[in-house]
Amino acid sequence: LELHLDNAKDTLREIKSTGGLVDSYACNVADQKVVNTVVGTILKTGNIDILVNNAGIAHVGNIENTLESDMDTIYNVNIKGTYNCMQAVIPGMKENGGVILNMASIASSVGISDRFAYSMSKGAVLTMTYSIAKDYIAHGIRCNSISPARIHTPFVDGFIKANYPGNEKEMFENLSKTQPIGRMGKPDEVANLALYLCSDEASFITGADFPIDGGFIKLNG
Repeated sequence: LELHLDNAKDTLREIKSTGGLVDSYACNVADQKVVNTVVGTILKTGNIDILVNNAGIAHVGNIENTLESDMDTIYNVNIKGTYNCMQAVIPGMKENGGVILNMASIASSVGISDRFAYSMSKGAVLTMTYSIAKDYIAHGIRCNSISPARIHTPFVDGFIKANYPGNEKEMFENLSKTQPIGRMGKPDEVANLALYLCSDEASFITGADFPIDGGFIKLNG
């Protein structure tokens, strides 16, 4: 499990340079004690109004080549991690209202080849979203999810380089064409959607999943 605190510090410096107030914490979301400690530390400085569950890991394989250890690792981060963070913030949000945004996936809704464990975990994230939205709507808590298709991040570049050495350009083009729109998404495009869903402009939206997929779900096949 990798915790990219250096990346967080880079973002912290960027926000501070524009006059923003920000802090960063290393947190293994799979460890409930760590999550509760970090959330408790943050709550000493004020309320938590927004939670974005963005931590997650991927796995490639069908059920035959998915080990029990693979299932445990995926569960601990993608499912239990989401549970841990929501459980930690909801008591405070019940008093003051709040927004929870979960990162699901197109794999939550449609079949993706060789993504057994990953699809299982993201399906759980989607249904947890519906459950939280239903249970806490009377407390002023909104809960939605975003379902991206492939987004061009350093992870994608590293995956292609590690698995298709010497054939990176062709594989990048193939993965881009998976989306009917003909390219991968950009991180900023997902961030802009997340910003909207967490804002007051989206105050009438809860219990909903928002694909951001270049037409993958509706236009493939």
